[in-house]
Amino acid sequence: MKCYICAEQGKDREAVAICIVCGMGVCMDHLVREEVELWRGDYPFPARKLKKPIPRILCVICYEAYREG
Repeated sequence: MKCYICAEQGKDREAVAICIVCGMGVCMDHLVREEVELWRGDYPFPARKLKKPIPRILCVICYEAYREG
């Protein structure tokens, strides 16, 4: 799989990860490893924050959108 962002820029680089938000394949230059807080919801509505953050891979585009929100 090739990096989608590199392909748009006319480069040919292998993807090393897939963004958990949009599913885009990304190379090391276009990924962000982010510690994301994880909440567990039970039925009907009780929710609690888990003790440890979970490492996630985001593309730079989704990471910027995540940080703006």
